[in-house]
Amino acid sequence: MTGQLSILLAFTAGLLSFLSPCVLPLIPSWLCFLGGTAPPRRTAGADPELPEIPAPKPRFIPITMSFILGFSAVFVVLSILLSGTLLLMGGLSRIINTAAGIIVIILGLNMIFNFLSFLNYEKRFHITRRPRGIGGSFLAGAAFGAGWTPCVGPILGSILLMAGQSGQVGRAALYLTAYSAGLGLPFLATAVFFDRFLAQAAKLRPHLPLIQRLSGILLIILGIFILLGRYQALNVFLIKSEYTFIGWALGGGPWVRLGPALLFFLLALFPVILRVFRKQPLVSPGLLVFSGIAAALAALQIAGLMDTAGLLAQWFLYRQGV
Repeated sequence: MTGQLSILLAFTAGLLSFLSPCVLPLIPSWLCFLGGTAPPRRTAGADPELPEIPAPKPRFIPITMSFILGFSAVFVVLSILLSGTLLLMGGLSRIINTAAGIIVIILGLNMIFNFLSFLNYEKRFHITRRPRGIGGSFLAGAAFGAGWTPCVGPILGSILLMAGQSGQVGRAALYLTAYSAGLGLPFLATAVFFDRFLAQAAKLRPHLPLIQRLSGILLIILGIFILLGRYQALNVFLIKSEYTFIGWALGGGPWVRLGPALLFFLLALFPVILRVFRKQPLVSPGLLVFSGIAAALAALQIAGLMDTAGLLAQWFLYRQGV
């Protein structure tokens, strides 16, 4: 369970790195640069939130995958080097945990209050010539991983410290693989749905500072657990919560059926309320599909044709080898 929680945290950290204010806005330019297309541009009189873009070339996706593998390799190598170094200092584990916790807390506070200027200096690795082929994209990804310090640096550094203090080289590499997946999968999705990403990214941009603050809060919480040596206690709490849920789900009772149905119903209602609050049209294909599926699941749950809680309990038992 400890490893699973750490993998989830590392993956979430990768997602937050992708959504950081100095990574997300530059993703289109990087992808256009890798794919050999012109950068996004706006035409006269066009909606500034919907820039005009060229169609991605067929080689766009494999080149992007090679780029992702490049920065993933750098992150994994860094985790192996750091964890190997800390492993040799095994007798100082308590001091290492304390130092790692303090550093992670400082990095989290800096993401919220921006008080360490040297951590926010945008030292980026610039490439003036477009990389050629899969090999060139891999090297460009390695350069991205080695030189992209703003925003990614605090989150990546915290995950590296969490991985390093685990004391196991293999586990540290696994954590950074999960981090790379969190950063790389949305990167790949952006390449696949390039035109839609540009339209949605403009809407997301005003919320990026809030995402950065939430990232800082996550780092502070992680740092506190590492500092106090209570990271294991968090895992014990989660394991106990799983067994409590399993007992409730398999014990029967009306709320085992009605509870999930209520959640599905609220899920179906949420986008409708959101569109009403934003004064947007209530009829849209996406809303009809999403709310329709959620409402259908609620109906199946109420009718007793689906047991969501029981299925989730069985999955917990299977995962724990029971």
